Amino acid sequence: MSYRVRLSKSAEQDLERLFDFLIERELTRASGDLALAEVALASIRAGFATLEHSPFTCRKAGNSPFLRELIIPFGRSGHVALFEIEDAAHVLVLAVRHQLEDDYH
Repeated sequence: MSYRVRLSKSAEQDLERLFDFLIERELTRASGDLALAEVALASIRAGFATLEHSPFTCRKAGNSPFLRELIIPFGRSGHVALFEIEDAAHVLVLAVRHQLEDDYH
């Protein structure tokens, strides 16, 4: 079975926010790597590909068995994507955050 993965407007905004954060951070470093932001987004999108085939393998987030979190390793930490399995064919990514952030925005 294959699921179609969609991003909510909020999740798309989260990706933009994470990208902008990495660009700004790398600009302040003497040896900053501006390509790091693109690599991070590619890593997140590769993580989303996991949801196409096995969303139920991700950890539960709350009381609903359909609300889950995907851990996406990147560097020394990584990202967490909150998603909902909507039905037998669709997964909706609700939010994405860096693992060091307090919570979803």
